[in-house]
Amino acid sequence: MGSRYGGVKQIDPVGPDGEAIIDYSIYDAIQAGYNRAVFVVRKEIEADVREFFAGKFEGKIAIDYVHQELNDVPAGFSVPAERTKPWGTAHAVLAARDAIDAPFAVINGDDFYGRGALKTIGDYLQSLSVDGTDYGMVGYRLDRTLSDNGTVSRGIVSHDAAGWLQSIEEHTKLQARAGKVASLVDGGDRDGEVQTWFTGDEPTSMNLFGFTPRAMQQLQERFAQFLLDFGNKPKSEFYIPYAMNILKEHGEARMKVLRSDSEWFGVTYREDRPAVVARLKQLADEGTYPPSLWG
Repeated sequence: MGSRYGGVKQIDPVGPDGEAIIDYSIYDAIQAGYNRAVFVVRKEIEADVREFFAGKFEGKIAIDYVHQELNDVPAGFSVPAERTKPWGTAHAVLAARDAIDAPFAVINGDDFYGRGALKTIGDYLQSLSVDGTDYGMVGYRLDRTLSDNGTVSRGIVSHDAAGWLQSIEEHTKLQARAGKVASLVDGGDRDGEVQTWFTGDEPTSMNLFGFTPRAMQQLQERFAQFLLDFGNKPKSEFYIPYAMNILKEHGEARMKVLRSDSEWFGVTYREDRPAVVARLKQLADEGTYPPSLWG
Protein backbone atom coordinates (compact mmCIF):
# COMPACT_ATOMS: atom_id res chain seq x y z
CA MET A 1 0.00 0.00 0.00
CA GLY A 2 1.66 3.21 -1.14
CA SER A 3 1.36 5.73 1.69
CA ARG A 4 1.87 8.68 -0.65
CA TYR A 5 0.11 7.15 -3.64
CA GLY A 6 -3.14 5.62 -2.44
CA GLY A 7 -4.39 2.17 -3.41
CA VAL A 8 -2.45 -0.92 -4.43
CA LYS A 9 -0.16 0.78 -6.90
CA GLN A 10 1.69 -2.44 -7.74
CA ILE A 11 -1.33 -3.54 -9.83
CA ASP A 12 -2.39 -0.13 -11.11
CA PRO A 13 -3.01 -0.57 -14.88
CA VAL A 14 -0.67 1.93 -16.55
CA GLY A 15 0.33 0.12 -19.76
CA PRO A 16 -1.38 0.40 -23.18
CA ASP A 17 -3.29 -2.84 -22.60
CA GLY A 18 -3.85 -2.36 -18.87
CA GLU A 19 -0.49 -3.71 -17.75
CA ALA A 20 1.02 -2.79 -14.39
CA ILE A 21 4.66 -1.80 -14.12
CA ILE A 22 5.46 -5.22 -12.66
CA ASP A 23 4.22 -6.78 -15.90
CA TYR A 24 7.08 -5.03 -17.69
CA SER A 25 9.60 -6.19 -15.11
CA ILE A 26 8.50 -9.80 -15.50
CA TYR A 27 8.44 -9.51 -19.30
CA ASP A 28 11.99 -8.11 -19.22
CA ALA A 29 13.08 -10.80 -16.74
CA ILE A 30 11.86 -13.52 -19.11
CA GLN A 31 13.79 -11.95 -21.98
CA ALA A 32 16.88 -11.74 -19.75
CA GLY A 33 16.75 -15.44 -18.86
CA TYR A 34 15.08 -15.59 -15.45
CA ASN A 35 12.88 -18.66 -14.96
CA ARG A 36 10.93 -18.03 -11.73
CA ALA A 37 9.32 -15.08 -9.95
CA VAL A 38 8.25 -14.90 -6.31
CA PHE A 39 5.60 -12.33 -5.40
CA VAL A 40 5.90 -11.06 -1.83
CA VAL A 41 2.46 -9.76 -0.88
CA ARG A 42 0.30 -9.01 2.12
CA LYS A 43 -2.26 -11.74 2.64
CA GLU A 44 -5.06 -9.16 2.42
CA ILE A 45 -4.27 -8.30 -1.21
CA GLU A 46 -3.17 -11.70 -2.55
CA ALA A 47 -6.55 -12.44 -4.14
CA ASP A 48 -6.52 -9.11 -5.99
CA VAL A 49 -2.96 -9.65 -7.17
CA ARG A 50 -3.65 -13.20 -8.34
CA GLU A 51 -6.75 -12.05 -10.21
CA PHE A 52 -4.83 -9.25 -11.92
CA PHE A 53 -2.10 -11.60 -13.17
CA ALA A 54 -4.32 -14.62 -13.90
CA GLY A 55 -3.46 -16.33 -17.18
CA LYS A 56 -0.54 -14.07 -18.08
CA PHE A 57 2.49 -16.20 -17.22
CA GLU A 58 1.57 -19.82 -17.97
CA GLY A 59 4.28 -21.46 -20.03
CA LYS A 60 6.50 -18.38 -19.74
CA ILE A 61 7.78 -18.25 -16.16
CA ALA A 62 7.02 -20.07 -12.91
CA ILE A 63 5.26 -18.00 -10.24
CA ASP A 64 5.13 -18.39 -6.46
CA TYR A 65 3.35 -16.28 -3.83
CA VAL A 66 4.58 -15.70 -0.28
CA HIS A 67 3.21 -13.47 2.48
CA GLN A 68 4.99 -10.71 4.31
CA GLU A 69 3.40 -10.79 7.74
CA LEU A 70 3.84 -8.38 10.63
CA ASN A 71 4.19 -11.26 13.10
CA ASP A 72 6.92 -13.04 11.11
CA VAL A 73 9.68 -12.41 13.64
CA PRO A 74 12.41 -14.69 15.05
CA ALA A 75 11.64 -16.93 18.01
CA GLY A 76 11.65 -15.07 21.30
CA PHE A 77 10.42 -11.78 19.83
CA SER A 78 6.95 -10.29 19.84
CA VAL A 79 5.28 -7.47 17.91
CA PRO A 80 4.70 -4.22 19.83
CA ALA A 81 1.01 -3.38 20.17
CA GLU A 82 1.46 -0.04 18.40
CA ARG A 83 3.14 -1.62 15.35
CA THR A 84 0.79 -1.55 12.32
CA LYS A 85 2.86 -2.51 9.26
CA PRO A 86 5.60 -5.03 8.37
CA TRP A 87 9.26 -4.38 8.94
CA GLY A 88 10.67 -3.12 5.62
CA THR A 89 12.36 -4.36 2.46
CA ALA A 90 14.85 -6.79 4.04
CA HIS A 91 11.95 -8.30 5.98
CA ALA A 92 10.10 -8.67 2.67
CA VAL A 93 13.06 -10.60 1.26
CA LEU A 94 13.00 -12.88 4.31
CA ALA A 95 9.36 -13.65 3.58
CA ALA A 96 10.58 -15.58 0.52
CA ARG A 97 13.23 -17.59 2.38
CA ASP A 98 11.44 -20.95 1.98
CA ALA A 99 10.82 -20.34 -1.74
CA ILE A 100 14.44 -19.55 -2.68
CA ASP A 101 17.02 -22.18 -3.64
CA ALA A 102 19.18 -20.32 -6.18
CA PRO A 103 20.78 -16.88 -6.63
CA PHE A 104 18.01 -14.31 -7.04
CA ALA A 105 17.33 -10.67 -7.87
CA VAL A 106 15.16 -8.38 -5.74
CA ILE A 107 13.04 -5.56 -7.17
CA ASN A 108 10.27 -3.26 -6.04
CA GLY A 109 6.89 -4.15 -7.49
CA ASP A 110 6.08 -0.60 -8.55
CA ASP A 111 9.34 0.49 -10.23
CA PHE A 112 10.34 0.21 -13.90
CA TYR A 113 13.95 -1.01 -14.03
CA GLY A 114 14.65 -1.65 -17.72
CA ARG A 115 15.70 -4.88 -19.40
CA GLY A 116 19.37 -3.90 -19.49
CA ALA A 117 19.56 -3.52 -15.72
CA LEU A 118 17.81 -6.84 -15.10
CA LYS A 119 20.22 -8.52 -17.51
CA THR A 120 23.20 -6.87 -15.81
CA ILE A 121 22.29 -8.26 -12.41
CA GLY A 122 21.18 -11.57 -13.95
CA ASP A 123 24.54 -12.11 -15.67
CA TYR A 124 26.26 -11.40 -12.37
CA LEU A 125 23.99 -13.83 -10.50
CA GLN A 126 25.01 -16.62 -12.86
CA SER A 127 28.58 -16.29 -11.56
CA LEU A 128 27.57 -16.82 -7.90
CA SER A 129 27.48 -20.05 -5.93
CA VAL A 130 24.40 -20.78 -3.83
CA ASP A 131 26.36 -20.63 -0.56
CA GLY A 132 28.59 -17.66 -1.41
CA THR A 133 28.49 -14.26 0.29
CA ASP A 134 29.40 -12.06 -2.67
CA TYR A 135 26.27 -10.12 -3.59
CA GLY A 136 25.46 -7.44 -6.14
CA MET A 137 23.36 -4.37 -6.82
CA VAL A 138 22.64 -2.09 -9.76
CA GLY A 139 23.39 1.60 -9.27
CA TYR A 140 21.38 4.12 -11.30
CA ARG A 141 22.31 7.75 -11.89
CA LEU A 142 20.78 9.79 -9.10
CA ASP A 143 19.43 12.51 -11.41
CA ARG A 144 17.45 9.90 -13.37
CA THR A 145 15.54 8.67 -10.33
CA LEU A 146 13.80 11.85 -9.16
CA SER A 147 10.16 12.95 -9.29
CA ASP A 148 8.79 16.21 -10.68
CA ASN A 149 6.01 16.05 -8.10
CA GLY A 150 7.84 16.07 -4.79
CA THR A 151 10.93 15.01 -2.92
CA VAL A 152 12.10 11.38 -2.90
CA SER A 153 14.08 9.15 -0.58
CA ARG A 154 17.14 7.50 -2.12
CA GLY A 155 20.16 5.50 -1.01
CA ILE A 156 23.36 7.13 -2.32
CA VAL A 157 26.02 4.51 -3.00
CA SER A 158 29.78 4.71 -2.53
CA HIS A 159 32.20 2.01 -3.64
CA ASP A 160 35.94 1.39 -3.87
CA ALA A 161 38.05 1.35 -7.03
CA ALA A 162 37.20 -2.32 -7.64
CA GLY A 163 33.47 -1.62 -7.45
CA TRP A 164 32.81 -3.16 -4.03
CA LEU A 165 30.22 -1.41 -1.94
CA GLN A 166 31.46 0.86 0.81
CA SER A 167 28.16 2.28 2.02
CA ILE A 168 24.57 3.10 1.12
CA GLU A 169 23.59 6.38 2.76
CA GLU A 170 19.88 7.13 2.93
CA HIS A 171 18.77 10.65 2.03
CA THR A 172 15.07 11.12 2.74
CA LYS A 173 14.35 14.40 0.95
CA LEU A 174 16.01 14.77 -2.46
CA GLN A 175 15.00 17.23 -5.16
CA ALA A 176 16.42 18.51 -8.47
CA ARG A 177 17.62 22.11 -8.22
CA ALA A 178 19.62 24.26 -10.65
CA GLY A 179 21.00 21.32 -12.61
CA LYS A 180 22.10 19.48 -9.48
CA VAL A 181 20.41 17.43 -6.77
CA ALA A 182 19.81 18.85 -3.30
CA SER A 183 19.42 16.77 -0.17
CA LEU A 184 17.12 18.69 2.16
CA VAL A 185 16.76 18.57 5.92
CA ASP A 186 13.75 16.41 6.74
CA GLY A 187 11.92 17.79 9.76
CA GLY A 188 12.79 20.03 12.66
CA ASP A 189 13.53 23.74 12.69
CA ARG A 190 15.64 23.49 9.52
CA ASP A 191 13.12 21.46 7.52
CA GLY A 192 13.61 22.01 3.79
CA GLU A 193 17.06 23.59 4.03
CA VAL A 194 19.80 22.20 1.77
CA GLN A 195 22.20 20.03 3.74
CA THR A 196 24.13 18.40 0.85
CA TRP A 197 24.54 18.96 -2.88
CA PHE A 198 25.05 16.12 -5.37
CA THR A 199 26.13 16.34 -9.01
CA GLY A 200 23.45 13.84 -10.09
CA ASP A 201 25.88 11.25 -11.44
CA GLU A 202 26.18 9.42 -8.11
CA PRO A 203 25.21 5.73 -8.18
CA THR A 204 21.88 5.28 -6.44
CA SER A 205 20.18 2.24 -5.01
CA MET A 206 16.71 1.62 -6.39
CA ASN A 207 16.35 -1.73 -4.62
CA LEU A 208 17.67 -3.82 -7.51
CA PHE A 209 19.82 -6.30 -5.63
CA GLY A 210 21.25 -9.74 -6.25
CA PHE A 211 21.72 -12.32 -3.50
CA THR A 212 22.45 -15.99 -2.94
CA PRO A 213 20.33 -18.22 -0.67
CA ARG A 214 23.03 -17.78 1.98
CA ALA A 215 21.81 -14.20 2.44
CA MET A 216 18.57 -15.46 3.99
CA GLN A 217 20.35 -16.82 7.05
CA GLN A 218 22.42 -13.65 7.35
CA LEU A 219 19.38 -11.41 7.08
CA GLN A 220 17.52 -13.45 9.68
CA GLU A 221 20.42 -13.05 12.12
CA ARG A 222 20.64 -9.32 11.46
CA PHE A 223 16.86 -8.96 11.77
CA ALA A 224 17.04 -10.36 15.28
CA GLN A 225 19.66 -7.77 16.22
CA PHE A 226 17.59 -5.04 14.57
CA LEU A 227 14.61 -5.99 16.72
CA LEU A 228 16.76 -5.80 19.85
CA ASP A 229 17.97 -2.33 18.87
CA PHE A 230 14.90 -0.79 17.21
CA GLY A 231 11.95 -3.17 17.58
CA ASN A 232 10.24 -0.93 20.12
CA LYS A 233 10.03 1.95 17.64
CA PRO A 234 6.69 1.61 15.81
CA LYS A 235 7.94 3.04 12.49
CA SER A 236 11.40 1.46 12.37
CA GLU A 237 12.14 -0.46 9.17
CA PHE A 238 14.65 -3.20 8.42
CA TYR A 239 15.84 -1.96 5.03
CA ILE A 240 18.09 -3.92 2.66
CA PRO A 241 20.74 -1.14 2.61
CA TYR A 242 20.78 -1.06 6.43
CA ALA A 243 21.33 -4.82 6.62
CA MET A 244 23.94 -4.80 3.87
CA ASN A 245 25.92 -2.00 5.50
CA ILE A 246 26.13 -4.05 8.70
CA LEU A 247 27.11 -7.27 6.91
CA LYS A 248 29.83 -5.37 5.09
CA GLU A 249 31.11 -3.67 8.25
CA HIS A 250 31.43 -7.04 10.00
CA GLY A 251 33.17 -8.67 7.05
CA GLU A 252 30.35 -11.18 6.62
CA ALA A 253 29.50 -10.28 3.01
CA ARG A 254 30.41 -7.89 0.25
CA MET A 255 28.44 -6.41 -2.62
CA LYS A 256 29.52 -5.48 -6.13
CA VAL A 257 28.11 -2.20 -7.43
CA LEU A 258 27.13 -2.64 -11.09
CA ARG A 259 26.37 0.52 -13.05
CA SER A 260 23.56 0.67 -15.58
CA ASP A 261 22.37 3.26 -18.07
CA SER A 262 18.91 1.71 -18.05
CA GLU A 263 15.96 4.00 -17.67
CA TRP A 264 14.20 4.00 -14.32
CA PHE A 265 10.82 5.43 -13.47
CA GLY A 266 8.15 4.85 -10.88
CA VAL A 267 4.98 6.11 -9.27
CA THR A 268 5.99 7.59 -5.95
CA TYR A 269 3.13 10.10 -6.14
CA ARG A 270 -0.29 9.87 -7.78
CA GLU A 271 0.80 12.85 -9.93
CA ASP A 272 3.59 10.70 -11.43
CA ARG A 273 1.05 8.38 -13.05
CA PRO A 274 0.31 10.34 -16.28
CA ALA A 275 4.02 10.53 -17.16
CA VAL A 276 4.39 6.77 -16.58
CA VAL A 277 1.36 6.03 -18.78
CA ALA A 278 2.74 8.26 -21.53
CA ARG A 279 6.23 6.75 -21.37
CA LEU A 280 4.97 3.17 -21.56
CA LYS A 281 2.83 4.05 -24.56
CA GLN A 282 5.85 5.67 -26.20
CA LEU A 283 7.97 2.55 -25.58
CA ALA A 284 5.23 0.46 -27.21
CA ASP A 285 4.92 2.86 -30.16
CA GLU A 286 8.70 2.67 -30.65
CA GLY A 287 8.58 -1.13 -30.70
CA THR A 288 10.58 -1.64 -27.50
CA TYR A 289 7.57 -3.53 -26.13
CA PRO A 290 4.56 -5.03 -27.90
CA PRO A 291 1.36 -2.97 -27.49
CA SER A 292 -0.04 -5.89 -25.46
CA LEU A 293 2.67 -7.65 -23.43
CA TRP A 294 0.81 -10.92 -22.96
CA GLY A 295 -1.65 -10.74 -25.86
